[in-house]
Amino acid sequence: MNKLIAVVGMSGAGKSIITEYLEKNNWKKLYMGGITYKLMQEAGIERTEDGVSEKNFRENLRKEHGPECYAKFIEKDIAKEIKENNVIVDGLYSWYEYKYLIKKFPTLKLICIVTDKKIRYTRVEKRHERPFNLEAICYRDLSEIENLYKGGPIAYADYYILNNGTIENTINQLKHILEEV
Repeated sequence: MNKLIAVVGMSGAGKSIITEYLEKNNWKKLYMGGITYKLMQEAGIERTEDGVSEKNFRENLRKEHGPECYAKFIEKDIAKEIKENNVIVDGLYSWYEYKYLIKKFPTLKLICIVTDKKIRYTRVEKRHERPFNLEAICYRDLSEIENLYKGGPIAYADYYILNNGTIENTINQLKHILEEV
């Protein structure tokens, strides 16, 4: 039976380290953030450098389709891919999404990647794609916790990876988890 993992963590924690490693090792990556980009393109809405258009679009989607809408949007892709591949869902954001997906896919395992806040903020400020300044990343953190209930899946994860050190150390922690999964 193929495996299904979703990765959760705050911005800058290192979710992409996990998903890129698994993708390179023949897991099918499904990117929840990609849903926003695809739907924005279909609607003819431009992405802005400051990310405001994406944020507004995401919020409107959740208002229109419910707080678990991203899980609903990705459900068919998971069902299709899990037949042939191990699947990694990149960027589970809310308790609502987790509750929806665990009902549909009871074998889902949730990995939370955590990093000290100061390290995360430094990473996010320095990244090339979608960098945030300190004020913006603090606002995003609080918004995700308060509005999306991101703390739920973080607290309820099946496994945790501490990503304060090297990428090699992070991957080694993941390998130990994969032995159990």
